Amino acid sequence: MNNGILTRAEAGVYTISFDRLERKNSITGPMYAALAEALNTAATDPLLRVAVLQGHETIFSAGNDLGDFAKTQTTDSEAPAFPFMRALAAFPKPLLAAVCGPAVGIGTTMLLHCDVVYAGDNAAFTMPFVNLGLCPEAASSLLLPQLLGYHRAAEALLFGEPLSADAALDAGLVNKVLPASEVNAYAQAQAAKLAAKPISSLVEIKRLMKSGQQAAVLQRMNDEGSVFRRMLVEPAAKEAFSAFLQKRKPDYSTIRAGLSAIESPLK
Repeated sequence: MNNGILTRAEAGVYTISFDRLERKNSITGPMYAALAEALNTAATDPLLRVAVLQGHETIFSAGNDLGDFAKTQTTDSEAPAFPFMRALAAFPKPLLAAVCGPAVGIGTTMLLHCDVVYAGDNAAFTMPFVNLGLCPEAASSLLLPQLLGYHRAAEALLFGEPLSADAALDAGLVNKVLPASEVNAYAQAQAAKLAAKPISSLVEIKRLMKSGQQAAVLQRMNDEGSVFRRMLVEPAAKEAFSAFLQKRKPDYSTIRAGLSAIESPLK
């Protein structure tokens, strides 16, 4: 498989790698489809025990390819990103991530569904949805406050500014920070340790830890998806994407919030 995604199976470990370095591993529609297919393969193949998501030592992923997204943005609930998110949330086996350099947007929110995350000392975690006139996705509006606490999650999402590797470690988003040149190899070694353990125990431990909120995660993904699709066609997002394509700074000064957002913010 290679639509900017490479996969490799070795000794029970299935490695899923971003391989679009010339575009900073930004994710296109075909890449989302390939990621979902890779996760489903890893979930169902009895010979595969552990999966690893990784990028290059200089960058994990710049998130959505905004050029591709601007051309193909859709209000369809089956847009390619959504099956990928659901595959992440439902993945039954241990899922590790090795993250170096920038992890932007879904490059960060996908990590909330991983069981173990190792980061390079050059990692930077950014969720800039607000800068695009959009809302969070991948159930991050639920999972991030649980992980970071409400105030740190609010700061990350409302400002859209990056967290350093050390800040992510302090917040509990990553398990360990290593020199960038060592992260992928370390994650592979840790995955090999897990692959040597009983798969029945690995699956049941993960299921028991996640079962209490699985339904809530899927419901929040649906809720976020509905809001995300609505916001795609609103003035702020249109201005953000126009500014991106025109290579200028967006101007939100004349855009007002819709009455529903002002009157019922907690609905």
